[in-house]
Amino acid sequence: MTDTALAELLSSRIRDVPDYPKPGVLFKDIAPLLADAEAFAALTTALAGRAGELGATKVVGLEARGFVLAAPAAFAAGLGFVPIRKKGKLPGEVFEQSYDLEYGSATLEVQCDAFEPGEKVLVVDDVLATGGTIAASLDLVRRTGAQLVGVVVLMELGLLGGRDRLSTHLDGAPLETLVTV
Repeated sequence: MTDTALAELLSSRIRDVPDYPKPGVLFKDIAPLLADAEAFAALTTALAGRAGELGATKVVGLEARGFVLAAPAAFAAGLGFVPIRKKGKLPGEVFEQSYDLEYGSATLEVQCDAFEPGEKVLVVDDVLATGGTIAASLDLVRRTGAQLVGVVVLMELGLLGGRDRLSTHLDGAPLETLVTV
């Protein structure tokens, strides 16, 4: 499937929900995409293919919708899956990284032994908005001693400037989006 055909298929299965979770917000609901076997398979195949092309040895998913995308892609590529979670959700020793949100801050964690030193990691998430969550996750991956080989997101909210904010965190690794809205 061409990149254009994939983007059209995926876009057609993403539903706009106005005023959710609060007035003035247009939420991008991926539940219809996940419920459509053809679209979900095409997305999983594309993500798995990208992991293979980049030489990844593990696929990282960001809590929570990133898990739904990254885990099947890792499986399809024959790779391991590593979750990056919100603070307090992982057992054992963890690295943590705090970051700023529009109103406040949040903290992400990854288990210290999630990767072998030098392991090649592809980070997958559902949305690139302001870039804070992904930037924090990239910092965590590096702190484990793993090597970032790329970031792939289902959709990018281009008006929010996340791509520009991530430029200093990528260290030359590609950032790809399948759909731009």
